[in-house]
Amino acid sequence: MDGSEYQRTIARPASVAGFGYWSGRDVRVEFRPALPGTGIVFVRGDLPGCPRVEASIANRLEQPRRTTLQSGEARVEMVEHVMASLSGLGVDNCEVWVDQPEMPGCDGSCLPFVHALEEAGLATQSVPRRRRVVRQRLRLAEDGAWFEVAPPEGNQVELTYHLDYGPHSPINRQTVRVRLSPPTFRFHLAPARTFLLKEEADWMLAQGLGTRATPQDLLIFAEHGLLDNELRFPDECARHKLTDLVGDLALAGCQLVARITAYRTGHKLNARLVGRLLEITEGECMRRRCA
Repeated sequence: MDGSEYQRTIARPASVAGFGYWSGRDVRVEFRPALPGTGIVFVRGDLPGCPRVEASIANRLEQPRRTTLQSGEARVEMVEHVMASLSGLGVDNCEVWVDQPEMPGCDGSCLPFVHALEEAGLATQSVPRRRRVVRQRLRLAEDGAWFEVAPPEGNQVELTYHLDYGPHSPINRQTVRVRLSPPTFRFHLAPARTFLLKEEADWMLAQGLGTRATPQDLLIFAEHGLLDNELRFPDECARHKLTDLVGDLALAGCQLVARITAYRTGHKLNARLVGRLLEITEGECMRRRCA
């Protein structure tokens, strides 16, 4: 087996600073190396006792438009970009120390986290990676959105996303398909930024949320197109949806090997999919036992 068959952590600490889109509060994230078998664990360094929140689907708390985790009284919010960056680069074990509940939005993409992790470097560990392989087909649907899952071709994780806001939306229909690997994630998914419609942004501002964010911090689509920004890819919105999916799938605590096709899905249905895949893949691991 090559190095990708074994668990990895980061070689040295790395940090990213910014502000939370929802709260507007300054926040610093510090990635720290962790022992084999640790998984991804958020640590609230600002709270007494530095409580730990395991990045597990069991700790997910339903909130709109973001992925939130909670253990006891400790909560971390909008973790999907951090999780996607770690998973996309193949980091299995890491402590993520934060001094606020909400992760920094940065430029709306995963690139700031990816750059920090790449600068830290990766270290291969002596324990095999946790991996589950899908052996049967699955369809999961809710409110017009759906997933179709099929067994993989070889050991490849293949992800497809169909984005469709309807014929009158300023966001056109888009489809993106990738075979997931660290280079694919780094160059094709990590740069894709958070997006929302102007009416959604106006609603947030009316609730006193997102007051510090501007159209330069994320993509805002008005009736006639993108406001005060430029796309990095013609299909950037669909790429970002795939990025969110990578982050949410990482809450399984192991690599899920499958062909996954998504249509108009979001964080809520992503979480349901993780739960179902953990159910149907129980005991079906590739060359090793998945804890």
